[in-house]
Amino acid sequence: MTKQVLVMGAVAYAPKVVTIWEGFKAWFREHGLEFDFVLYSNYERQVEDQFNGSLHLAWNSPLAWVRAERIARAKGVKVSAIAMRDTDCDLTSVLVVKNGSGIDSLDALRGKTVGSGAIDSPQATLIPLDHLRQAGLVAGRDYTARRFDVLGGKHGDHVGGELDAARALVDNQIDAAWMIDGNHLAFSSDGTLPSGQTRVLARTAPFDHCNFTVSPDAPHDLIARFTELILGMRWDDPIVRPLLELEGLRQWKTGRTSGYAALERAVDDEKFYDAHGNIIIENYRY
Repeated sequence: MTKQVLVMGAVAYAPKVVTIWEGFKAWFREHGLEFDFVLYSNYERQVEDQFNGSLHLAWNSPLAWVRAERIARAKGVKVSAIAMRDTDCDLTSVLVVKNGSGIDSLDALRGKTVGSGAIDSPQATLIPLDHLRQAGLVAGRDYTARRFDVLGGKHGDHVGGELDAARALVDNQIDAAWMIDGNHLAFSSDGTLPSGQTRVLARTAPFDHCNFTVSPDAPHDLIARFTELILGMRWDDPIVRPLLELEGLRQWKTGRTSGYAALERAVDDEKFYDAHGNIIIENYRY
């Protein structure tokens, strides 16, 4: 009898994605789980395929989770987040300004130009816009928003838009730039943000990032085995460690959905998805 195969979707935001999941595929099979993966060019198609029987599981961005959960609710079914990286928990994004700019508070951004990442980036656009909105600053009314759109559909799983925004700040094209804290540290280390020339003006509240989202019709036994195996991966395993390093974690943790509140609010305010998970934002190409 042919064993049933657990099929997972992942978005190919960089060449390393192939290396990561080919490695995990071999490891899962060695541990008795028939596993395969399908690569997508964008999260929107991946989420849609979670509801047509194509995928049992998806490695989803936080924005993809929001869409999947809304589609599921509208259909009267459920999706669940079973695991995430240790590095997906309690992240923050920062708003960077140049020293000597005279911008010493959020209120000083009125009339200024604020840069962000891609249209669909939770960490560099959606959550930052929500942070400013909660402080009483609305894009187009109180300040000019300049978006650095790169690789639509990847949900900001790359540094492109944030890197362009950082460079624009240094070149005085914009007055402030949003980026996730990890990229701020990287840009400060590699000289993109010259030492001593910039500072952090504001920081968002903590939020969570990616998770493994289980499709409504996924076979429970295969999902249970996948969960057991992935949570059992160890940093000191010489086969697994290089893959964990590529994926940017030391340990997989049990999934949670408590860290998406700001993103949910931003999705509504920016009219990105409607309550049924339909894409309603304008000028979104993916």
